Amino acid sequence: MNNILNSYIKGMGYYVPEQIIDNEYFTNFMDTSDQWIRERTGIEERRFVNNNDGPSDLAIPAVEMALKNANLCVDDIDFIIFATSTPDYYIPGSGCLIQDKMNFKNIGALDIRCQCSGFIYGLSVADQYIKAKTYKNILLIAAEVQSTAMDLSNEGRNTAIIFADGAAAAVISSTNGDRGLLSTHLHTDGKYVKELWVEAPSSKMNPRLDQFILSQKKHFLYMNGKEVFRHAIKRFPEVIYEALDANNLSTKDIDLLIPHQANLRISQAIQKKMNLDDNQIVSNIHKYGNTTAASIPIALCESISNNQLNKGDILVLAAFGSGFSWGSAILKW
Repeated sequence: MNNILNSYIKGMGYYVPEQIIDNEYFTNFMDTSDQWIRERTGIEERRFVNNNDGPSDLAIPAVEMALKNANLCVDDIDFIIFATSTPDYYIPGSGCLIQDKMNFKNIGALDIRCQCSGFIYGLSVADQYIKAKTYKNILLIAAEVQSTAMDLSNEGRNTAIIFADGAAAAVISSTNGDRGLLSTHLHTDGKYVKELWVEAPSSKMNPRLDQFILSQKKHFLYMNGKEVFRHAIKRFPEVIYEALDANNLSTKDIDLLIPHQANLRISQAIQKKMNLDDNQIVSNIHKYGNTTAASIPIALCESISNNQLNKGDILVLAAFGSGFSWGSAILKW
């Protein structure tokens, strides 16, 4: 055992709503088909909330599972990090809501808005707190409810068919052992902010929301799919290689790569560019769609359940999304 303090994932959990939405659902609102959606995204079905649940509600069963798997209780948690692009409210953050709903102590709660890269940014923040010995057990949550803000029309087709709801949680703890988070690598390029964004409501607008804004559909997510794809297939390999190089590793050392589940075509492009075997990369977008910040930890939970990770394995996480923001994390399991 070494004397270097590392952070590691002590326990994980996830939750997706019970309501399954298949591709045929969208044919009621727009010109599309099951085949069209599968060919362009790889998605076969996804989960939507069927009540008034927000991301903090979806997070509760995920947190309960994570605490159970970590053999901890709510009183053991020192700090909460909540990654979401779809908070329950604009004010306050969803971290405050989960603190109250699950009766955590009056600990700090920090919300992160880094969209698809949120879980990796959250890992990086948690890692610094752990290494600084500020906290011992940090609860990192990633949860999204996106189905309640979809443009179910031909205009909104390229986003409505992709995004979905879900939540995951990880307990990040400290260890002196030879394991855990080796490094994180974070990037942004704000020149492309309008290629994937929600323009309204905005504090730059007065009023922040009115009938004109609604009629212009500025409150719906806009995505320039071609531009996002072009940048994603460049940035993903770059940031993965950055993580490998920082730790004197190569692609052959990767036991498991979990990319953000944005689009099957993106994952396939990454795999081809990096010459990875099928058993080195995880994909579950066919079942859950794109759950934004929650996609990586949901896939990681399933990988753990499927015994795809063994002690000492090299795990790489990578994401790209709105901002543009992107990042990677490399862990020794």
